[in-house]
Amino acid sequence: MGEKHYTEAVDCYTRAINQKVLSESENSIIYANRSHVNLLLGNYRRALTDAEEAAKLCPTNVKALYRAAKASLLLNLLTEAKSYCENGLELDPDNDELKKLMKQIDLRKLAVEQHEAEVSKAIAAAKEVLSAIEDRGLRIGKAMFQELTGVKKPVLDKNKILHWPVLLLYAEVMSSDFVEDFCETDNFSTHLNMMFSESSPPLPWDRENAYTREAVELYYGAGSGVCLSKREILPYLLEGSSGSNAQSICDEEKDAMDHALRDISGKNDSKWVKVNENRTLYQVLKEPNFVIPGIPVFYVVSKKSSFYEEFNAGKWVLP
Repeated sequence: MGEKHYTEAVDCYTRAINQKVLSESENSIIYANRSHVNLLLGNYRRALTDAEEAAKLCPTNVKALYRAAKASLLLNLLTEAKSYCENGLELDPDNDELKKLMKQIDLRKLAVEQHEAEVSKAIAAAKEVLSAIEDRGLRIGKAMFQELTGVKKPVLDKNKILHWPVLLLYAEVMSSDFVEDFCETDNFSTHLNMMFSESSPPLPWDRENAYTREAVELYYGAGSGVCLSKREILPYLLEGSSGSNAQSICDEEKDAMDHALRDISGKNDSKWVKVNENRTLYQVLKEPNFVIPGIPVFYVVSKKSSFYEEFNAGKWVLP
């Protein structure tokens, strides 16, 4: 039968019901049959309504219970689907179709429960990171350079220490390095010593060998940026996780910060601030003029490069 015939069948069953001359048991059969056709047509809500009416008219109508269970499953109403299946199996314990459907419902419920557990875990972890960021007085701004960093986010270890992914941009050529795990208690010098050790190969574009350990300096852009509110930071922290599509994840965060991005400079006139290599990542990030653009970004320049003077003179801007 094609869709046209299914539609005609629905009309036929509807006319039979509207005659109001059939008994309750007969009407139960008609409603169950119309439910079946609606299932075939993909009208799952109508199929469920018909099956429920059929079961109401005749509680022992196993087919009605089966179709109510099937429609509920297709509508992702898993609790209702399981209940209808259980009621049907009480009446007909050996019904293979109901047994098969029950297995499908149980598997779907298990998958949903596992997903919900993963979402809850992701949200809890993100909220812990957000709380740690707030406790440290750090400011998070709109993410930049995600085409280079992906969806990497800070994580909090069992000792409540933050580990940040950090992007290092070579401003002269806009090439980059990425430190996936920069502990907030690490000094910058520790990472620079590893990156620019004598055993490390030279940067492929550094033909003048200007970017050596003793020549490189790190800077961050200060004096501009916007701070996100708590409600804006939490969805950002959940990007790429099981909780990325969670709804109403931070209703309790409604507060005075709720409505705005806060510009700390008033103008978009970045100033480059040199990083003291002997300081820790946390000590630099907590500077009042540092807005973290999603994850920390630092700019690498070389004192040996002709670009150095241009950069320090404030003539270079992000492309």
